[in-house]
Amino acid sequence: MDKKIRVGIVGYGNLGRGVEQAIAQNADMTLVAAFTRRDPASVKTLKDLPVHALADIAGFQNDIDVLVLCGGSKNDLPEQGPALAALFNTVDSYDTHAKIPEYFEAVNKAAESGGNTALISVGWDPGLFSLNRLFGEAVLPEGATYTFWGKGLSQGHSDAVRRIKGVKGAVQYTIPVEAAVEQVRSGSLPSLTTRQKHTRDCYVVLEEGADAAQVEQAIVTMPDYFADYDTTVTFISEEALKRDHGAMPHGGFVIRSGKTGQDSTQVIEYSLKLDSNPEFTSSVLVAYARAVFRMSQQGQSGAKTVFDVAPGLLSPKAPAQLRKELL
Repeated sequence: MDKKIRVGIVGYGNLGRGVEQAIAQNADMTLVAAFTRRDPASVKTLKDLPVHALADIAGFQNDIDVLVLCGGSKNDLPEQGPALAALFNTVDSYDTHAKIPEYFEAVNKAAESGGNTALISVGWDPGLFSLNRLFGEAVLPEGATYTFWGKGLSQGHSDAVRRIKGVKGAVQYTIPVEAAVEQVRSGSLPSLTTRQKHTRDCYVVLEEGADAAQVEQAIVTMPDYFADYDTTVTFISEEALKRDHGAMPHGGFVIRSGKTGQDSTQVIEYSLKLDSNPEFTSSVLVAYARAVFRMSQQGQSGAKTVFDVAPGLLSPKAPAQLRKELL
């Protein structure tokens, strides 16, 4: 067997733990270490993976082929993405859709300066759903694309709520409006606003002495996350949060509806139903880490997105085997 792809994890939370589990299912990869801003001695991994201080990561450039960045999109990745792409090949799950173009530019500049390949915004959305939006538009140019998320727990939105002053713990669920989904599936090409397609439910544990009204206002007015949605905020106890909101299900649909030929209605639908959002996102990141390594071996550098990655690069199978088995 060829030499294994050596992977490092930056940030050991739900995503980092998921990457550790996913690497165990990919025989052509090996995990070198996790890197954290916390005290490394305080981080307990699933299989006694070495944990190092993030501040020391530059010393591992010769030991790691690809870094999987598992930090949050709101505060971690805008800083870590460019900084680490200057030193390593990277893959991340940056998911603030409105800011992807500027994030791409920052990472691209850093990755090109270091001669590295940096794949941004990988997961199921952005990521797999992005590809399905592209396929739908390309195949049915006369039509409309609709994306619905949920019902499920959004890690990025939950993280954004948890960072608000006065919040001790929180989760956020994204919920598709069922009537809107059925309208789209009918092929009627409805015109739907952001607010008509989804609602958002937040369950929040307050810090002692925090002002509930202030926290609620900070949530519902947060740009990019909640301002454009009907958002419900429910304050609960820490015990209720642990008891009722420990799982991380998610999912959603990408639907492209369009006309072809003599006014024939065509509908393409791609859907996901996930027991664990972070574990699935981690599995996507690991598959794309393989592609990043291969693209780097081909001499590619700079920032990339899923639109730039040939599907065959995701698979551990050789091109001839893919043609025989999957084509």
